[in-house]
Amino acid sequence: MIRGVLMDLAGVVYTGDTCLPGALQTIGRLRDAGLPCRFVTNTTSKPLRAVLVQLQGFGLRVEPTHVFTPAKATAGWLTTRGHSPHLLVHPDLREDFAECPAEGPVAVVVGDARQGFTYDAMNAAFRALAGGTPFLALAGNRVFMDDDGQLSIDAGAFVTALEYSAEVTATIMGKPAPGFFAAACASLGLAPGEVVMIGDDAEADVGGALQAGLGMGVLVQTGKYRPGDEARAGDGARVAPDLAGAVKMVLTGVERSG
Repeated sequence: MIRGVLMDLAGVVYTGDTCLPGALQTIGRLRDAGLPCRFVTNTTSKPLRAVLVQLQGFGLRVEPTHVFTPAKATAGWLTTRGHSPHLLVHPDLREDFAECPAEGPVAVVVGDARQGFTYDAMNAAFRALAGGTPFLALAGNRVFMDDDGQLSIDAGAFVTALEYSAEVTATIMGKPAPGFFAAACASLGLAPGEVVMIGDDAEADVGGALQAGLGMGVLVQTGKYRPGDEARAGDGARVAPDLAGAVKMVLTGVERSG
């Protein structure tokens, strides 16, 4: 039985600076039904603080501990293991690593650096990786829905380039990493099988969630969704036209189970 919800943000709750129609009311329906929710985003171009400010601007008050980002997971990894980060990320994201060790063994951290993906920056990361440092990729997404409503190339292509040149494999810290989903489920106090994931990315959101053992994965046809994406979501994936349709599907299943 589904007892909790994980939800992507960009493309599901909002696009750019605009909250999608009915999204807040739909999230309210989950809360009214007693289903706790956590927000799991692969954004690597804005810090957690900015994500919270944006949600509050929409009228959605969320506790910082209820939002999971790859940077948050990676900063925890670095601090626990005593590694200092070699950052190839968006300048705005650096604040999320402010409390990481400044000295000690280095780990290369790559996110959506946008204009920061220069040859010199990529080559510096390559040289560090060639020297044997750990490689942490905040996410491996192919594309993301940009603020202008169009798809843009995401960090996954740059991660793959570094993997190829340095002959290493990056550890993905965000979705679809099983540990990322497990941490969000644990914060709900629920087993993965009791949780549903709602997202617009067939592989990172829905496919990753199902691989991680979540009880249900629903692909919404908003945001970065394109016709045919269902084929990449994996067996057992559900499809809904939008967040409202996904939540209706979830609540109907809960009512039937009850």
